[in-house]
Amino acid sequence: MRSFSLKECAISVALAAGLIIGMPSLDSSPMAYAANPSFPDLSVLISGPPIKDPGALLRYALPIDNKAIREVQKPLEDITESLKVAGVRGLDSVERNVKQASRSLKQGKSLIISGLAESKKDHGVELLDKLEIGMEELQQIVEGRNRDAVAPKQKELLKYVGDVEEDMVDSFPYEVPEEYRSMPLLKGRAAVDMKVKVKDNPNLEECVFHIVLDGYNAPVTAGNFVDLVQRHFYDGMEIQRAKMPRILNLLVFAAADGFVVQTGDPEGPAEGFIDPSTEKTRTIPLEIMVDGEKAPVYGSTLEELGLYKAQTKLPFNAFGTMAMAREEFENNSASSQVFWLLKESELTPSNANILDGRYAVFGYVTENEDFLADLKVGDVIESIQVVSGLENLVNPSYKIAG
Repeated sequence: MRSFSLKECAISVALAAGLIIGMPSLDSSPMAYAANPSFPDLSVLISGPPIKDPGALLRYALPIDNKAIREVQKPLEDITESLKVAGVRGLDSVERNVKQASRSLKQGKSLIISGLAESKKDHGVELLDKLEIGMEELQQIVEGRNRDAVAPKQKELLKYVGDVEEDMVDSFPYEVPEEYRSMPLLKGRAAVDMKVKVKDNPNLEECVFHIVLDGYNAPVTAGNFVDLVQRHFYDGMEIQRAKMPRILNLLVFAAADGFVVQTGDPEGPAEGFIDPSTEKTRTIPLEIMVDGEKAPVYGSTLEELGLYKAQTKLPFNAFGTMAMAREEFENNSASSQVFWLLKESELTPSNANILDGRYAVFGYVTENEDFLADLKVGDVIESIQVVSGLENLVNPSYKIAG
């Protein structure tokens, strides 16, 4: 562990306060979509409390501009908040959500279909048919006052919605800057399963975390990670939360212990992945997608660019937000160390914390994320395996053994 200067320690105190207390809320930038008199602007559709659900964050982060499908999605997402209301009032609210979503689907179905990529249209139409049937079933569940059946059905319907939205993406929507085009790039999305062996916990021996990686908004960062996964770089590596996270200095970690789970620091003096072809540490640039922009910004924090009111497409909202660790004063020093955020967004509100726009988010844990809080130093990552989307990795540097 390297030593820390007084200057760094002073900065760490300020960072710790910012992480725990948060900064004043900033106004959101309007989202750039073409006007359509039939539908409100998307910034209105997703306004309200910070979105904390990882699935919802991923759905809203897709590079699409179809307001009709968002009109269906929004009330289905709102069911989560409706279910927080006890008793009959909560189910009445759910019923209103379902009716609104069903009405939007009927009114906007032709616009949704017109937004599907030609090569994926048949699949998208099939999903829409399933969505229609599913919403009728959800309406019956609500009318029968079967509260326990609402959330599982909501999850199923939102899966259909998300898949329809993915069928609207025809190809990777922009060019990565030339200086990074030869790096491993994830041009789309991929999913990995991370199997962790948990020590000294009678209630949990092992857990599999399902993680969705978003190459649409972080192709270099996500591509680097998938490439390392294919090299089995993380297999057998311990959780290293007690080691000083490179994203935070010593006093921050002391003040906010339990704020992150971190791994990726290999044994030996190197703090990142040593590329065998160069015998040097492979690093990647800081990569941040700003909401409303067509491509990420590279190498600079949003604060350095003066974008104080900008929202990130992949915010640090969800429990289990996954991001790259790096040296505090070196934006382009990330290599292999990754971390998962463990705090709810009340403590790190959207667009009002010191992490958004400063560190590169590239995915979210979407299954078993709550168990991240049970991980401790010394627990072992038995394996990380790509379970979907490997075909979206271009320029892979890994070599297949055998």
